[in-house]
Amino acid sequence: MKTVTLAALCALLATPAALAQTATEAAPGRRAERRAEAPLQIREISSFHVGGRVAELSGLPEREIVFSPGAPPVRMNPNGAFQVEQMYAQVVRLQNPRARYPLILAHGGGLTGVTYETTPDGRPGWQMFFLRAGHDVIVTDAMERGRAGWARSPEILPGEPIFRTMGEGWGLFRVGPQEGWNLDAQQRRAWPDTRFPVAAWNQFMMQGVPRWATTDRQIQAAYDALVQRICPCVVLVHSQGGNFGFNMALTAPDKVKAVIAVEPSGAPPASTDAARLRAIPHLVVWGDHFAESSFWQGVRRNIDRWQGQIRDAGGRADTLDMPAEGVRGNSHMIMMDTNSDDVARRINAWMAGQGLMRDPPARPRRREGNRPN
Repeated sequence: MKTVTLAALCALLATPAALAQTATEAAPGRRAERRAEAPLQIREISSFHVGGRVAELSGLPEREIVFSPGAPPVRMNPNGAFQVEQMYAQVVRLQNPRARYPLILAHGGGLTGVTYETTPDGRPGWQMFFLRAGHDVIVTDAMERGRAGWARSPEILPGEPIFRTMGEGWGLFRVGPQEGWNLDAQQRRAWPDTRFPVAAWNQFMMQGVPRWATTDRQIQAAYDALVQRICPCVVLVHSQGGNFGFNMALTAPDKVKAVIAVEPSGAPPASTDAARLRAIPHLVVWGDHFAESSFWQGVRRNIDRWQGQIRDAGGRADTLDMPAEGVRGNSHMIMMDTNSDDVARRINAWMAGQGLMRDPPARPRRREGNRPN
């Protein structure tokens, strides 16, 4: 499977907008620092819920509940109509966006949109990076996560919720060997080159929420409803969100303008017709330490297969492999790693190369008579 070197790709494809951004990032000294810290010009901050349905429950027993100390008991009847299976979106729109389309940020399993907000060690996350890069940004909480809300289980959400232990992600997210996990932070053993901020692991674990293994259909339906409401757009997804992003594009190829899948864990089956994606560029982003994980080797083979199907159908499916770029140590949680801004710059340059950014306004030429002495 061919891997595109992003440095070469961006050199060939970068538009004037990308080149202008690169020049800004390379500006020396205090001028670059002032630009980086300049207040954002925000036009709107809003939020909404979308998707879902009304579910009816009956036959459940009533019970008496005291909601607050000293309050009288209330007789609760759990039967009736419930709004369920919706998702949540937080929208930040810029006064003068440089991106042609808003950017949806979708999280992975057992997590929420907090993934893209502040990193566990306190740095600005990808929400802020892409706002500063000129994108309107929509941070999402998928159905059953965060501010999307829950529904009764198993009556509405089938099965039972899955809770991730503090140690499971240590190996699964390729921060270190699974046997390197220890409740005592001083005894934990990470990969020597890991870029995850290991001192903030416990802070990261505070973000975890339960997930179900039985609700992909409902999650996908809510994401598809989001696309219909807010797109055309670019979709950036992570981990479990990868398959949802690929399917968003398949369902609405007229509205999804690009898909960026960061360490996606799933993809549509081989029987899927990828021809619908010919006009939608795809980028898959990978971190490091695949050799130490047979699970992730299997995941990657499946994603490679899907990228191959897109290419065979005449579409574009690029890969940003950070080790192939000469950058080692990235974890599964790339947007939280200590070089997260560097990875985001490469993603942003790829978007510019696909024509997804507006060219910066041309500077007026100085007249000869106005030339300073």
